Amino acid sequence: MSVLFVTGTGTEIGKTVTTAALAATALAQGRSVAVLKPAQTGVGPDEPGDTADVVRLAGPRVTTAELARYPEPLAPETAARRAGLPPVRPGEVAETAAKLAASHDLVLVEGAGGLLVRFDEQGATLADAARLAGAPVLVVAQAGLGTLNAVALTALALRTHGVDCPGVVVGSWPASPGLAARCNLDDLPRAAGAPLLGLVPEGSGRLPQAEFRAQAPGWLAPALGGTATL
Repeated sequence: MSVLFVTGTGTEIGKTVTTAALAATALAQGRSVAVLKPAQTGVGPDEPGDTADVVRLAGPRVTTAELARYPEPLAPETAARRAGLPPVRPGEVAETAAKLAASHDLVLVEGAGGLLVRFDEQGATLADAARLAGAPVLVVAQAGLGTLNAVALTALALRTHGVDCPGVVVGSWPASPGLAARCNLDDLPRAAGAPLLGLVPEGSGRLPQAEFRAQAPGWLAPALGGTATL
């Protein structure tokens, strides 16, 4: 795949760190990588956003792009409306991803929050952008109790939009997983109707860049370019 969208079942679940792990793994294979953030919210004009975190972890060879930035930490449509700024449109996302794909081996498009968070006043979402781009959407999920329903709903929404889901990655796998997390290793693929493709360790986002890049391929399954056996 040359374009891969990355969504989450919610916010603050390790989506950006997972995106960085995907980028680092592709770079280790000698592939060129771009990361597109359609809508960055909750960050000021001169503050580092999610793409800066990806570069901090995966290295400076990652090309980054943002389409819009809104100061309040809200859903993109709400943040755009309150800031009096234009919203992001799905066609703009798909077009920018295609342009980046023309000069990069892999383009990662990281959404904001969950799959069906509104981009504009017409209710367009990341799923609409992925459908227009003809690209699959990787789902990043929580490890423990409550994640199965969220993953099942996200997978259902993807099917409803006619978008493929290659699998699920747990964005913050605990060092000492509880019963629910351990059971979810078997149950997440059934909830998603797609395989489990990665376990990104809790706290990975605090690793030094060299360690992050060295370890990242071991967190991801071969389908994502990694070496993990899950």
